Parts: sequence; structure tokens; C-alpha cells
Amino acid sequence: MRDIQNENDIRNIPLQKVGVKNVKYPIVVLDKVHGKQQTSATVDLFVNLPHNYKGTHMSRFIEVFHKYHQNLSMTHFLEMLDEMRKKLNAEKSFCSITFPYFIEKKAPVSESPAVMQYVCSYEACSSEDGSDFYVTIEVPIATLCPCSKAISEYGAHNQRGLVKVKVLYTEFFWIEDVISMIESCASTPLYSLLKRKDEKYVTEYAYDNPRFVEDVVREVYLGLDKMNFSYFSVEAETEESIHNHNAYAFTEKTR
Repeated sequence: MRDIQNENDIRNIPLQKVGVKNVKYPIVVLDKVHGKQQTSATVDLFVNLPHNYKGTHMSRFIEVFHKYHQNLSMTHFLEMLDEMRKKLNAEKSFCSITFPYFIEKKAPVSESPAVMQYVCSYEACSSEDGSDFYVTIEVPIATLCPCSKAISEYGAHNQRGLVKVKVLYTEFFWIEDVISMIESCASTPLYSLLKRKDEKYVTEYAYDNPRFVEDVVREVYLGLDKMNFSYFSVEAETEESIHNHNAYAFTEKTR
């Protein structure tokens, strides 16, 4: 059969990325407690296309991804990118996946168990010269305003927020360890299930640990630095409860 994609293109314009986007697919990732976890991902798969090729072969992206979807650990993720690049005769391959990651978490006093969701992403580029692989983790938190606590006779305003970290992968680490560290930097972690005695504890714990978004970002920076990541970025955003705007802070450690 005629293969139009491999035919010559006379316009002499190389394309940096071609492929498939917004693919929905079940995947299996590593889980620190249970060994493996089944979840589902939104997937983008690309390669570069030289100027003399008319198009790429879309089916090959799915073929390669399907081969690895039952074991998408961090190390296998890079293996998949290498195979995709070779199968499509490309110089570079790219992949990003975003998926919900679930952790069973016990309430702080009653120890009632429930499941928390955290959004994670893998993003990498592979070539013969090497690869860059980043892992992003989003962690919901709560903060209590130090200023509000200091100036008020009773109470202090608090809000939910989101911390997002992006780290350069150089050696294996557990997603759970990063999440636990981030939660320890907030006024209080969030929980899916709280009984009344848990709610009392969390409310008082947050009051004793006031944090600006600036405090959260700086504390998470110190935590990631202790984990020896060569590059990372940290951002925190809270949806303020008494202001009609969000509070935001960002920093990064450059290579």
C-alpha cells in the first residue's frame, strides 16, 4: 500500500513536534505501599519531523505507548521514549502524561482511613545526546494567615491552596515522600475524612502553624534541597478567604 507519510516534501520546513495529543489511557505506576497502582492518564506523544518527510505515522505512537502502559515507572518512561524515537526514525522524542495518584491517608486523631488524590505529571525529551525528565506533583494544602492571627483578638482567616513542585529526575524517588514533605510545610495537610475530634485537632494545629505562601515555598525549597534534586521549582497559590484575589509565590533551584 502507498505510504504517503514517507514521501518527499518539497517545502523544506522541518517540524519540531508532530504526533498525538490528549490521548486517554489506563496506566500502571509504582506505589510505595502497594507496589503498583492502576490509574488513568492524559498523554501527549511527539517526535521531530525532518524537512524531507511529509508526515509521521500516528499509529506507531500508540503501539509503543501500549507496550509500556502496564509499567510506567520513571525508568521505563525513558525506555519508552527511546523506543518511540527509534521506531519513528526521529532525532528527538517527547512525551508528557498527567494522571491522578491516590494515597490512603488516615485522619490525625481517629485514624479513620480515606483516599486523597494528587495530580502528577511526567514530562521528558529524549535524543541520542541524552534526556531531560521532569516530574511534577501537585499537593493541596491549607494555610492560616500569620498577619491575621497577629492583629486579631480571636481567630485568623485560613484558606485552601495548592503547591506545585517540578523536579528534574536523576535517580529514583517515591512520589509519596515528596508529598509528605510538602504537606509538612503547610499550616496543615488536607484530609478526605475528618471526624469531630480530627477537625478540632486540624483547626488548632493550623492556628499554631501560620504560614504565608512565601513561608510555604521557602520551606518546600529547603525540603527538596535536602532530597538532593539538582533542579526544582516550587510554586504555591492560595485562594484567599477574605480577599478577592489569590496569593502566589514561586522560586526555583537552577542547575
